[in-house]
Amino acid sequence: MNETTTTLADLAVAHPAAARVFYDNRLDFCCGGNHLFVDACRVRGLDADAILDEIRRQETVGEPPTRWELAPTSALVDHIVTHYHRRLRAALPHLVEMARLVEARHHDKVACPIGLAALLEHVHRSVLHHLAKVGAFLFPPIGRGTAARVSAPVSGMELDHQHHKSDLLRIRALTSDLTPPADACTTWRALYTGLQRLEQELMEHIHLENNILFRRAL
Repeated sequence: MNETTTTLADLAVAHPAAARVFYDNRLDFCCGGNHLFVDACRVRGLDADAILDEIRRQETVGEPPTRWELAPTSALVDHIVTHYHRRLRAALPHLVEMARLVEARHHDKVACPIGLAALLEHVHRSVLHHLAKVGAFLFPPIGRGTAARVSAPVSGMELDHQHHKSDLLRIRALTSDLTPPADACTTWRALYTGLQRLEQELMEHIHLENNILFRRAL
C-alpha cells in the first residue's frame, strides 16, 4: 500500500471487508472516501496497521465478498436497487413509527430523543426523492453507456449523499451516539438497533455509488 496516495475509498473498493471495519471504527468511507487512509486513522486516533490487520482477518472469515468493481455495471445497478433501495423503502416508515412511539411514551425523560421522528420523516422524504431521481435520470443513461449525459446528474446525486451523511450525524447527535439509556424499553432499543443498521447500509450504498458506479460512469 502506498501510504501517500491510498484513500479510504481505494481500500474499500479493493477490499470489500474494509467497509465493515471502517464502519466499526467510525471511518467515513462513503462521502469521505477521498481522504487518505493514514490521515483518517490519525484524526480518529487509530493505529493504521491494526486497521489493516483487521481487514485482512475479516477477509478470511466466511464467503469471499463480491468484488463489485469487477462486476458488470448492470449487475451493480441491480444490486443497488434490489438490495439497498428496497430495504430503505421498507425500513424508514417503520423507524419513523417507532420514533413516534418512543417520543410519545418517554417525552418526560432526559434521554428521550425529542425531534427524532420529525428528522426521520425528513430523511424518508429526502431519500425517496433521491431514489426517484436516480431511477429516472441516472441509471438509464449509465445502463446505455452514454457517459456524456451523466456528469450533471452525478454531481447532484453526490450532493444528495452529502446531505444524507449530514442527516446521519444529526441522528447520532439526537440519540447519544445511538446509545439507549439503561432503562430503555424494547421499542427504544429496537429503534436504535434499526437506526444503526440504516446508517451502515446507507453508507455502504453511498460507497458503491460514489466510489464505484459514478467513477465508472464518468
